[in-house]
Amino acid sequence: MPTPLIDRRDFLRAAGIGFMAALAPSAWAATLAVDAIFATAFVKRDGSYGAAVLSEAGKVLHAVDLPDRGHDVTFDPISKRSVVFARQPGTFAVIFDHTGRDAPQTIASIAGRHFFGHGVFSPDGALLYATENDFDNAAGVVGVYDARANFNRIGEFPTYGMGPHELLLLDDGRTIAVANGGIETHPDYGRAELNIATMKPSYVLIDRVTGDLIEKHELPAALHQLSIRHMDADRSGTVWFGCQYRGPGTDRPLLVGRAARGKDLALLDMPGDVLSGFRNYIGSVAANPVAGTVAVSSPEGNSLVVIDAAGGKIVSTSALVEVCGLAPDGAGFMATTGAGEIVEGSGASRSEPDYVWDNHMLRIEQA
Repeated sequence: MPTPLIDRRDFLRAAGIGFMAALAPSAWAATLAVDAIFATAFVKRDGSYGAAVLSEAGKVLHAVDLPDRGHDVTFDPISKRSVVFARQPGTFAVIFDHTGRDAPQTIASIAGRHFFGHGVFSPDGALLYATENDFDNAAGVVGVYDARANFNRIGEFPTYGMGPHELLLLDDGRTIAVANGGIETHPDYGRAELNIATMKPSYVLIDRVTGDLIEKHELPAALHQLSIRHMDADRSGTVWFGCQYRGPGTDRPLLVGRAARGKDLALLDMPGDVLSGFRNYIGSVAANPVAGTVAVSSPEGNSLVVIDAAGGKIVSTSALVEVCGLAPDGAGFMATTGAGEIVEGSGASRSEPDYVWDNHMLRIEQA
């Protein structure tokens, strides 16, 4: 959002990280406290891992070290803390203060569980929910952590499916949507997928207070290898999901769909050239409530597509090498790539060649 005299992202772009490092702590906090910042995991070219906080101009403002590869970040607006989760089948999550004033805290999954890379806070910030794998029983669970008591794990409830990936807290503050990818994995076999012939993806709604199943939706039997992975909700409350296909590479199933309460899952028809460009892999989904659009990315197909949420029509397509991370930015989307690029919603871009940006990006509202 522009100030009366100068646009903040122009200011940050011109000032650079040297200026940011020279700020007094109070000025640093004030800079971070306006408008929005972005958080994402990364791998550096030297092989180290971390999570970064980016300015609106794509500058690295702060970074925390990770013991291994991270995946997604969630944020609690109450405590102003973020959590980055390990990539499947990782067993750590790191809680950090995006201003860098407080030391990060690492928590570990319990024996018999590993993280799937995604989580969400309760509206009051008291609880953290994370998708996890009960790998000996090949069952998905949501682990529940007490954010006000050192993030102690206080329970879990089933996801009513296998291989849960992303989860969302819906507008009522009580219902959690979970994308069950349907794929069996076990840490003894790394990231190997053990049940491709029999996988059964699903989309479920769960009461986060009781753990009860509210709704469960499965794709048609012919699409049982279409793994539902990532989601976001548009301004109407409709949940958009992206899939990754584990069937024959010559197949071209629809990969993007919508879910609404009480209705069957609906896959979105797309032009053949757009669909082919995804190479059967959607890596991230992000909604822009201000613009009424949804973006999906494919690092496999080097493709970014923006969709009108109301009508389902394609608004734009872009070619970006290894694009995956997405977050709403103005009337568009900020996107990050495995080649180190950061592209703003305005179309301006910058390169951080030392960074391989990971799959997801979170917009953190500061105002």
